[in-house]
Amino acid sequence: ELLDWLAVSFIESGWDIKKLHKLILMSSTFRQSSKHQPELLAMDPENKLLARGPSFRMSAEMIRDNALSISGLLVNTVGGPSVYPYQPEGLWDEISNKVWRYKYLQEPGEGLYRRSLYTIWKRSSPPPSMLIFDVPGRDVCTVQRANTSTPLQALVLLNDPQYLEAARVLAEKVMTNGTTGTEDQLQQAFRMATGRVPQPEEVGLLLEFYQEELDRFSIDPVSARQYLANGETAPSEKLEPIQLAAMATVVHGIINTNESYTLR
Repeated sequence: ELLDWLAVSFIESGWDIKKLHKLILMSSTFRQSSKHQPELLAMDPENKLLARGPSFRMSAEMIRDNALSISGLLVNTVGGPSVYPYQPEGLWDEISNKVWRYKYLQEPGEGLYRRSLYTIWKRSSPPPSMLIFDVPGRDVCTVQRANTSTPLQALVLLNDPQYLEAARVLAEKVMTNGTTGTEDQLQQAFRMATGRVPQPEEVGLLLEFYQEELDRFSIDPVSARQYLANGETAPSEKLEPIQLAAMATVVHGIINTNESYTLR
């Protein structure tokens, strides 16, 4: 019945595809949480009546774009040639020994922060960080992507300069937007990364983590500056490096949790 109704609405709109998309996306059914209620679960255990929303990990492109977006680094320019975001140095050289082989042209600028849609794609060497998050190769047709959970994915989020930089810039944002107090700053960062308010016990863990990092960087200030040097965007000179490094580490930890890249 729902499909019939949508089909009639689609026809009556003059086959307006954008209007159909907006109708679905703005519906309460599409926007509902994946959390289930006992009475609805008993009534609709297989969710045939759409009593709850789905829960799934973001796609490879969405994970990267989301991190850039919440930090404020994402460049929304539409169109143009492919861009060259961060990639392990020499990766393309390893798969070809030809003198005329094509070079990876990474350079500073907005190309590092464009949407993943515009990332340069070499068929024999797809973007490695997206490949680890199950982006399919382009040598064959893929009807549906795999959706795996592997240790390599956590390593990408922990070590890729793109995520280190995004976490640090997000830390700068919450420390300079007028929010006073470490606890409020951590809560704001958590909300931006996960889309929900942290529980009291989670706030306690974040504060404990922050204090541990603050103590660690206070003992070794050089490591704080080295940590902040990740990425092409220069760290803010208005913030104390040790405090910024501690906040950035905690924010980076939040981004690396299941909550930050799972749609519920």
